[in-house]
Amino acid sequence: MTTEPDSGPPQGGRIHIEGGRLVVPDHPTIPFIEGDGTGRDIWRASVRVFDAAVEGAYGGARRIEWLEVLAGEKAFNETGEWLPESTIHTFRDYLVGIKGPLTTPVGGGIRSLNVALRQLLDLYVCLRPVKWYQGVPSPVRRPDQVDMVIFRENSEDIYAGVEYQEGSPEVRKLIGFLRDEMGVRKIRFPETSGIGIKPVSREGTERLVRAAIRYALDHDRRSVTLVHKGNIMKFTEGAFRDWGYGLAAREFRADTVSERESWILSNREADAGISVEDNARRIEPGYDLMPAERQAEVRAEIASCLDGLWDSHGDGQWRDKVRVRDTIADITLQQVLTRARNFDVIATMNLNGDYLSDALAAQIGGIGIAPGGNINYDTGHAIFEATHGTAPKYADQDKVNPGSVILSGVMMFRHLRWDEAADRIEAALEATIAQRRVTYDFHRLMDGATKLPTSGFADAIIENMG
Repeated sequence: MTTEPDSGPPQGGRIHIEGGRLVVPDHPTIPFIEGDGTGRDIWRASVRVFDAAVEGAYGGARRIEWLEVLAGEKAFNETGEWLPESTIHTFRDYLVGIKGPLTTPVGGGIRSLNVALRQLLDLYVCLRPVKWYQGVPSPVRRPDQVDMVIFRENSEDIYAGVEYQEGSPEVRKLIGFLRDEMGVRKIRFPETSGIGIKPVSREGTERLVRAAIRYALDHDRRSVTLVHKGNIMKFTEGAFRDWGYGLAAREFRADTVSERESWILSNREADAGISVEDNARRIEPGYDLMPAERQAEVRAEIASCLDGLWDSHGDGQWRDKVRVRDTIADITLQQVLTRARNFDVIATMNLNGDYLSDALAAQIGGIGIAPGGNINYDTGHAIFEATHGTAPKYADQDKVNPGSVILSGVMMFRHLRWDEAADRIEAALEATIAQRRVTYDFHRLMDGATKLPTSGFADAIIENMG
């Protein structure tokens, strides 16, 4: 085993990027971190599934050369470092990797190894597909209606880690500046407040929304929903919404339509002679109560939409475009329960995405089967990962569900465009669950199920690939 960046197996090739697309050799070297706690059991099971899928799909013409790198407890025990520099170098050099769950070090320094990897490699998209598999126990009545892909911005928002502890000289200085220089009077208890800063940039927003729209177009998805709390945080989350709409209109005009534009166009389709003012009344129920200045803005919006889009989007053409819409974050958390079919691809900021992806995971069987990936679509770097914790009390017991890492491997294969291997894993995993051959977490929720250890669940998946 080695953690040196240039010492992968000589027969393994390097994935690289050309013209914005990954170039994947038939025998790529892929770095992996097995993970802490239950990560050891999970990785041993998952890698057997991955290798069996590749062998079955390609008959030896393709294979993966696995290269272990260190992070977390194993790295600390062997090197004295939680995240060795050689691990970062290896992921940089080989572009695509996969990892199990990692322990968060206690005390000062790195607060989260997962966040550190994302920030050091600028993996600005946290990609979380949320899909129910037949037979998986769920707390909701219609989990089959859940099929969403979340693009969570990974590098900004309060996760940027710009915060100052209550009572520290730094926070006193910052609060003093806010009060004395900026005239801020809304900090209710300034003497006992910690302060966190929430950066949200145009560039960070646009690259996330661009990736989400491209994904929707490439995968025949119906809509991209911008989830935000812009009604309260107008210059951060509200700006995220506005920049997202602007990016869609500027770079994807031929392929997208905003929800408001679809209303305007459909009103014209239903009534060819409708006036701009009557169209305004239909999309804005309070139009007649608006100030004259705001009424003029709405009319100008409608006239611009009809003049600019009717030839390319009118007469029903907009129905074949990707719909770009927005929803408020708190309402979204309700509507993914009550109107799951309204959501397809979701683009949102860091904290909203954290809440939303875990809440949705509960609807499709829990975090133990929820996959994830962290991706920079510009450089090609990607690390796919378990979305759950290390569960140390179950470590080395061959007990826990390896589904999160296995399905993260499915994501990795699709990222590499090895769809045949991904399809085999996905179909076999679903067949295994449908046979009620499951690990303890599902077994306790399913009548008549057979409880399997981690390794046995992997055996059953491999058997079902046959």
